[in-house]
Amino acid sequence: MARPRPTEFDKKKVVAENRRARFDYFIDQVFEAGIVLTGTEVKSLRFGEGSIAESYAEVKGDEVWLVNSNVPEFSHGNRYNHEPKRPRKLLLKQREIARMHGAVAREGMTLVPLSIYFNGKGRAKVELALARGKKAHDKRETIKERDWKREQSRLLREHR
Repeated sequence: MARPRPTEFDKKKVVAENRRARFDYFIDQVFEAGIVLTGTEVKSLRFGEGSIAESYAEVKGDEVWLVNSNVPEFSHGNRYNHEPKRPRKLLLKQREIARMHGAVAREGMTLVPLSIYFNGKGRAKVELALARGKKAHDKRETIKERDWKREQSRLLREHR
């Protein structure tokens, strides 16, 4: 009997999205990870601030860390504010961490964050992907495909 397909993640409010990741990488497998945040970081994210454009994740020992993500300081945070670009720990199951570690070490894949969002319960989550980098010709092929789909939809609209 086939395993059931996993359901899509419950994204209620997307805070930050890495739109360039799908252009630069072939996305292989997607994981949902919790993220360890301080109080002012959560408040800053709830206001819709934050960026993961230049960030990546790395496996250190038995932990996964989100590196180079930017959550700006909270405007009313005074002395309890956080450091904007600090590494943040991601919460995953040990089996998922082992799978990621093996893929990064053996297959030369990269851990790329796709988005930061709040789920239905109000928890901050990171959509993390195991990805393989695209070469220049692959990117050109992606652009051609995207342009053709746009042209196709335009032609269909005109035909009606």
